[in-house]
Amino acid sequence: MTKPFYAEPILNSPYEVPTRHHALSESGEPLDHPPIEGRRRSKYVAPVPKSRKSKTGGKTQATLGLDQEADGGSRYNPTPIINEIRGHIASWRSLPNPNDWGVTPVTQRLLQHWRSDHFSGPRPFYCQVEAVETAIWLSEVARKNKQYSHIFRHLEEANRDANPEIFRLALKLATGAGKTTVMAMLIAWQAINAARQPNSTLFSRGFLIVAPGITIKDRLRVLKPSDGNSYYRSRELIPQDMMADLNKTKIEIVNYHVFQRRKAHELNAVGLRLMKGWKDEPIEELETEGQMLQRACGDLLQMKNIVVINDEAHHCYRERPGSHEEDELKGEEKDEAKENNEAARLWISGIEALKRKVGVRAVYDLSATPFFLRGSGYEEGTLFPWVVSDFSLVDAIECGIVKLPRVPVSDNAVNAATPVYRNLWDHIGKKMPKKGAGKSGELDPFSIPAELQTALYSLYSHYEKEYDAWQKAGIGVPPVFIVVCNNTASSKLIFEWISGWEREVDGERQTKHYGHLELFRNYDSHGNRVARMNTLLIDSQQLESGEALDPKFREMAEAEIEQFRREINEREGAAGANKLSDSELLREVMNTVGQKGRLGEQVRCVVSVSMLTEGWDANTVTHILGVRAFGTQLLCEQVIGRGLRRQSYELNEKELFNTEYADILGIPFDFATEPQQVTRTPPKPTTRVYALKERNNLSIRFPRVAGYRTELPSETFSANFSPDSILDLTPELVGPCTVRLEGLVGEGHDISPDALDDMRPNTVATHLTKKLIEMYFREPDQDVPYYLYNQLQPITRQWVSNCLRLKGGTKAGMLTYAELAEKASELIYQAIVRSAGENGESVVKAMLDPYNPRGYTDHVSFITTKQTLWETRLSHVNYVVCDSDWEAEFARVVEAHPTTISYVKNQALGFEVPYRSGSVPRRYLPDFIIQVDDGRGPDDPLNLIVEVKGFRGLDEQIKAETMTNLWVPGVNNLKIYGRWAFAEFRDAFAVEEEYAKLIGSFSANRVLEPVE
Repeated sequence: MTKPFYAEPILNSPYEVPTRHHALSESGEPLDHPPIEGRRRSKYVAPVPKSRKSKTGGKTQATLGLDQEADGGSRYNPTPIINEIRGHIASWRSLPNPNDWGVTPVTQRLLQHWRSDHFSGPRPFYCQVEAVETAIWLSEVARKNKQYSHIFRHLEEANRDANPEIFRLALKLATGAGKTTVMAMLIAWQAINAARQPNSTLFSRGFLIVAPGITIKDRLRVLKPSDGNSYYRSRELIPQDMMADLNKTKIEIVNYHVFQRRKAHELNAVGLRLMKGWKDEPIEELETEGQMLQRACGDLLQMKNIVVINDEAHHCYRERPGSHEEDELKGEEKDEAKENNEAARLWISGIEALKRKVGVRAVYDLSATPFFLRGSGYEEGTLFPWVVSDFSLVDAIECGIVKLPRVPVSDNAVNAATPVYRNLWDHIGKKMPKKGAGKSGELDPFSIPAELQTALYSLYSHYEKEYDAWQKAGIGVPPVFIVVCNNTASSKLIFEWISGWEREVDGERQTKHYGHLELFRNYDSHGNRVARMNTLLIDSQQLESGEALDPKFREMAEAEIEQFRREINEREGAAGANKLSDSELLREVMNTVGQKGRLGEQVRCVVSVSMLTEGWDANTVTHILGVRAFGTQLLCEQVIGRGLRRQSYELNEKELFNTEYADILGIPFDFATEPQQVTRTPPKPTTRVYALKERNNLSIRFPRVAGYRTELPSETFSANFSPDSILDLTPELVGPCTVRLEGLVGEGHDISPDALDDMRPNTVATHLTKKLIEMYFREPDQDVPYYLYNQLQPITRQWVSNCLRLKGGTKAGMLTYAELAEKASELIYQAIVRSAGENGESVVKAMLDPYNPRGYTDHVSFITTKQTLWETRLSHVNYVVCDSDWEAEFARVVEAHPTTISYVKNQALGFEVPYRSGSVPRRYLPDFIIQVDDGRGPDDPLNLIVEVKGFRGLDEQIKAETMTNLWVPGVNNLKIYGRWAFAEFRDAFAVEEEYAKLIGSFSANRVLEPVE
């Protein structure tokens, strides 16, 4: 029987706090146990064997608060601080009133935005928001409260042991969970706060982002607001009105290699003697620390107290002093440990130098695997003790955020203790060519081990089925098959076996083989190279170094490089092809695998020397074959991570993601090993929605309203109640009003809130009058004007008599509940404003956002997987992404009407309407903006805001009242944004008739002129 984990791996929504989790064994494998209610606690199991004892006598790391089992067992870190912080944040997050959060207004606005569902594409995942919330809570809330001082003592001690000069906070997110998005959110939080509070000691406008390689550095360009694919715009991470503040930030993105002090001058021996002079005075041969920082950080050195963000931060640490672990390692393990330590030392030394120069306000580490590496002096796989947020791979799988990796668990090999393809290298390692073997002559691709050929055929056979499914689904790009090799000799053999090869015979190039795997061949049936490469050979380490390619590898990939040059020449011209070096060209191909319209668009197979780099974020990888040794589970997880990024982020009917799988051979990953039959759901194709430059004449401008100022008559008040003033008080709003109680024996009885029967309508009106005065008639820093009671109380009495409808056993006395009283007061106040406006006594003015007062359709750009699209003709934006067929019908009606000048769906537009739902400020996103010629000509259009709504509850009622009584008259009174109106359509089958009738009424009476 299939275990519950494999029958239903995805338990939780990616956008909500996890509420269920699968039962796992102590080693992390799923158990045959039903899902457990509640969220899994953070409990880390080190994914590597216990390291050899060091010469220090194997002392435990007591100062880091780690627990250890008996010698030889796995090492555990129960991470009590992570779980405690998680609990505090859950309580803090649940506070209903943003004014109680204890954060700045900017932070409050950003949190509301990130937690909302007002996103055109996928909104930030819960794990992403939680990671940023952790940084915010520690910085803005916990630091001000002594009850959390022990948390900071723990973090200070952890950093003092391992990072004595800097204070770091680490956020752990599984590979594929979107660490780049978290970085963008951290930058937005810091930068916008700093722009609006320049004297604050908590925030900074300067950011240094440090990456371990060029691939990641290139990918992180999206963190710059000026980048064409900036996450702030393309993923709608900040409200549009905050972009101006974000543009004031300074961001430098570097590889840690820039911290290496370079030669101060390029002198030969003669020049060096001349510089020393006859006195042989010593001269500085390396640049100074200041010169290095100036080169690395540029304009950031003009600022003070910048923020550092480390991507893949497990490469950054200072090795434990007094440890001789590296000395005890041998061969490749020793070389790897030495290389790790040198890189980590250089990285952290650069940050320490920056702090000495200009100060560092905060250091945020992001990594899926924030553990100490081999040779660090700490036990390999030990979690960084300054980790404050944890979202593990298992959590990510249970939320559907990443693919589920599957590895072999059984086969028909007779003499093998474990499946051959589980750890392929154990069976073929001695048969593969040694490092450098390719230099001695041409190796024969036919000579690769039989087990490897069978593994390639087996995994490829499954790939063919996946490829066909993607083709039928119209995805537009192929799934990707990757092979990870140990050296260039092996990779060259496998690459040629897969894709075909040529040899030189008697001075002429002759094709000897077209390739064994048809979909991956780089030659057609006539021996000619195909127009687009199907299989790519990459040396990850060489590309990441940023230096010129090794001549041998350049020779190996010569044909491919020239072919890509021809392709880019056809796309961009000779200048584009010539400006790229060989390594830059190959990096561009690798970084764009699976991306439409880019060089790597149609690559189906990637054969990589070493492991594919961290940060390689192709989301189309479905199959991985490991042809190298994997000494630790940590390395396994890092390689498998290259295939975990999801393709589709479309929710199913259960509001969950469909399960996606990555099939793995040759990588001994001890997780998710159950064999099973699954029905694959191919990912849906994506569509780019954007503003068309050729339709700039259809651009729509709109005001960004932050609030309203209303001047009501000071002596007498009246109210004009409309159908929208009615409040239906139902059990849905207040809870059940009749409950049946029964025992095991005896007579049962019903209970209801009869105590509220004694509350008379006048008492309710008195309570509402008081609430109305406190909410809407009190001036800042002034006493509550209770003297208005006698003028307002008759209005509230009238509302209670005529507009309150009690249903389902509800009582009028329930309006004394704070939440209901606030909403009732809102309806009464809207009626007072309406009446004053009709009498010509009220002046409502919209208060524009002081930082960004206007918005345009020009900046719309996002990706959607929704399939209901209306291709526009009269809109600046190419598509209307329809949430329902009703919206598509409305778009048809608008485009067919002769008065339509232009229109746009309010998606990724940044058009928001502030309103109040009780005491809580909220923002409302209407559905459409339409420019209509109502008889005044196209130079003086009527801007019509339209809401297409079926169900209409109390909240929708308040939104409509706000639009009618505050937003529309407030904007019209500004006289600088033209004429505006608002309408709702609630009948899907009468929308065409109602729209025509509405437009006709505008043309007939012209009552929408701005007030003079």
